Amino acid sequence: MNFNSELMKKLSDCFSPSGREKNIRDIITEEIKDYVDEIKVDPLGNLIARKKGNGKKILFSAHMDQIGLIITHVDEKGFLRFSNVGGIHAKEIIGLTMVFDNGLQGVVCCEELKDNEKLTMSKLYIDVASTDPEFVKKNFHIGDMCVFKSEYYETPDCTICRAADDRIGCYIQIEAIKDHPVTENDVYYVFSVQEEVGTRGAKTAGYSVNPDLAVALDVTATGDSLDGIKMDVKLGGGAAIKLMDKSMITHPDVKNLLTNLAEENNIKYQYEVLEFGGTDAGPIHMTREGIPSGVISIPTRNLHSAAEIINKKDVLECIKLLKATAVSK
Repeated sequence: MNFNSELMKKLSDCFSPSGREKNIRDIITEEIKDYVDEIKVDPLGNLIARKKGNGKKILFSAHMDQIGLIITHVDEKGFLRFSNVGGIHAKEIIGLTMVFDNGLQGVVCCEELKDNEKLTMSKLYIDVASTDPEFVKKNFHIGDMCVFKSEYYETPDCTICRAADDRIGCYIQIEAIKDHPVTENDVYYVFSVQEEVGTRGAKTAGYSVNPDLAVALDVTATGDSLDGIKMDVKLGGGAAIKLMDKSMITHPDVKNLLTNLAEENNIKYQYEVLEFGGTDAGPIHMTREGIPSGVISIPTRNLHSAAEIINKKDVLECIKLLKATAVSK
């Protein structure tokens, strides 16, 4: 299997911040509709695709949404105040270009800070590069959302894009669906909504499906760059099997299952302990009476930035591990 750059670019470039997932849901639906037995959209907006079987019920979940900004005030001079949608830090977005669903753009600017004054979101604004009040009034409104504007880029072994979190998880599930292995298991592929604002979609999807086993597909940090994070996960180290993050401790049986499957199928893997954040597996594992859950993580540099970096070979190993899990007994 080769890395499908065209598909990943399409997914990453799609405008769909949390709560506005229709664009990406439509793309994914078009990609998978001919490969599944059943497909539906639940009341919250989750896309749930099913490969029917009479065996163990397995749920995979990757979230469709991306981080962004939401407009809270529109100044007729062309300055927009905003709040964050998901984990965005003020100091990391000054000078970045943001793009709206209508294709219009603006740059994040900062007010002059007084002595010892802290930089917060309230000190930032978006300049939409217009002095025409009518243009601003017509095109920008309270509640509008925008996301990072950056170009998709590849080297022979890696990819840089704005929404690897978690379009790469969606990519992995799409590729697995298209090459779904023969199995008696009843397999559900969930593409969830609103993960970046509290793993909300996964909670309702997990309750609805009520699986015997759940595995989330999501990005994780790495310790192989100079950003100060100390952990063993690295690009090129293979699929990362999560042991713990702030939302869950992986069920021992699931950790052993994923490890054994990786070793039996000659899949390159590494273990992950993440000291912050969480995934769809967090709410799912506490659903109903409890659901044994785990995570296949994709090592990613520059998380929650306009230029997240993933390794193509890691992605292919994650696809192999997902497919092996789908046929597990």
